Amino acid sequence: MIWKEIEAGSYMSLKSVMLSLLLSQALFLCGLPFFLQLRLYLNPLVIIVVWFCILLFVSFAVLFFRGETVRIPRPLWQAVLFGYSLSLLVLLFFRPEGQVYSYNLVPFSTILSYLSNDMNGLVSFYNLSANVGLFIPFGLYLLSREGKEPSDKRKFLYPLLSISGIDICQFVFRRGSLDVDDLILNMIGVYLGYVLYPLFTRVAVFRSGKVKG
Repeated sequence: MIWKEIEAGSYMSLKSVMLSLLLSQALFLCGLPFFLQLRLYLNPLVIIVVWFCILLFVSFAVLFFRGETVRIPRPLWQAVLFGYSLSLLVLLFFRPEGQVYSYNLVPFSTILSYLSNDMNGLVSFYNLSANVGLFIPFGLYLLSREGKEPSDKRKFLYPLLSISGIDICQFVFRRGSLDVDDLILNMIGVYLGYVLYPLFTRVAVFRSGKVKG
């Protein structure tokens, strides 16, 4: 199995697997009453996305602090990122009916409104944290690609153009709001992925080749 394909002398133990599952599920269940409220504003798939993100974050933290690593076949890593990307697109384009669509081109105005007491606290926290946190994996992925590390220009332009295109499509098809602050937060998330990449590679060791059963 994939979990058994680990570096000699520094492996993901069964204890780490069980600890990751226990902690992540406990954390998810504690926050479930709050996560369920997100269905009022987003596709119900958001619950699965939140669960998956908590599981990965806790697993990473457990492995990091226990000094263990796991080898990940690149095809598997690419498949996970592809599925993750599709899930985010569903959240962005398939929302509950009755939402107000708008646009904002004034930087930091929406962010400041989230930080004020004028909006629902849960919604504000989710929008700020999700717009940053959910885009960290894309920064990790861009640096994890085989070959020469992308230039600073490409590390900026690739996510900028991709995120801008998605935001514009949301607005055109009335599936979301065009907000420059969302772009700013998303870009912060991508760059945070760049910053965290050295820590990420202390846990995840990529290898080429097919996934073995």
